[in-house]
Amino acid sequence: MDAGDDDLAVIRAKRMAEMRGTGGAGGANTALPAGLTPSKSGKEDAEKLAQMDEMRRTMLIQLLDNSARERLARISIVKPEKARAVEDLLIRMAQSGQLRGKINENMLIDLLEQLNEQQAAKVESKIKITRRPVADSDDDEDLLAGL
Repeated sequence: MDAGDDDLAVIRAKRMAEMRGTGGAGGANTALPAGLTPSKSGKEDAEKLAQMDEMRRTMLIQLLDNSARERLARISIVKPEKARAVEDLLIRMAQSGQLRGKINENMLIDLLEQLNEQQAAKVESKIKITRRPVADSDDDEDLLAGL
């Protein structure tokens, strides 16, 4: 194992500890992925989740080179939901045969830029300015005339 793999192992251990801490506190199985139904045994659910997580990790290891994995790990520290979306996209692309070979860091950066552009286009901000009518001097004269 090199230093990158050691760092990833530490990050994974921290993430698993966080997931165990937050998942057990609620008592409900709200963190189950799509398609996984809660069973009577929480142990079975935990095993299924662990197995799915391990399959996901092995696929990502096969898809990404070390520099790309490190970058994705850093992104997951700052924005876990964005890293998860990128991981999902990479896995879908690999399953559909769109990826050839390993993804390097530059290719990952290009993919991230494309995702950012798509999200920016979806979240086009619109500002609507409504102005209040300004009180004219004519309005004041009308009020005074009525007295």
